[in-house]
Amino acid sequence: MAEVAAIEADLWQFEREARQAGHQQIAGVDEAGRGPLAGPVVAAAVMLPPDFDIAGIRDSKSLTPIQREEARERIMSGAWAVGVGIVGPETIDSINILQATYEAMRAALKDAGAAFDFVLVDGYPVPDLGVPQRGIINGDKTSASIAAASVVAKVTRDCIMVELGREFPGYGFEKHKGYCTEEHLRAIEERGVCAVHRRSFAPVARKVNDDCRQRNLF
Repeated sequence: MAEVAAIEADLWQFEREARQAGHQQIAGVDEAGRGPLAGPVVAAAVMLPPDFDIAGIRDSKSLTPIQREEARERIMSGAWAVGVGIVGPETIDSINILQATYEAMRAALKDAGAAFDFVLVDGYPVPDLGVPQRGIINGDKTSASIAAASVVAKVTRDCIMVELGREFPGYGFEKHKGYCTEEHLRAIEERGVCAVHRRSFAPVARKVNDDCRQRNLF
């Protein structure tokens, strides 16, 4: 089904429409980490019961870290199914970030271990999903299931980046989570590119190319 524009509506609208069409096992899917220069892209799939209390469950970007963690705990304890898919920098560089995002979403649905019969996707439909789906632009703001998935994906990825900050000290991953901040760019310039940087992303690629040119001079 083609994507639809986000509209002002209650957060159960799309789930309700899917049930009215005869679907029962409805998952929301979203990702975190498409834009950063380092680290994986992480997707989550969440299937909520129709009576789930969605108070405080919103687009993860609109929540504080504490609110996100509290929301994640409620989702993990109350959801019918939760799955996570993680695709690392090497694969991102190999197949591009869009295809890596799709791969993470498919992996998240598989990891959830549930027989979904309909999927609500933030953004555009996912190729080769094998399940009826609906892409919703800004779905993390208009669908309860997608909002829940956005929270799980964001908290999961943030935890990974904190760990990478310990593994690769000096880059500040634990603070900026790999995004293109002045601090991160300065660290790349001073320290070079590390193993978890996305070498196909422009600022990282420029540094790699500059270093190669410097080595070729000697």
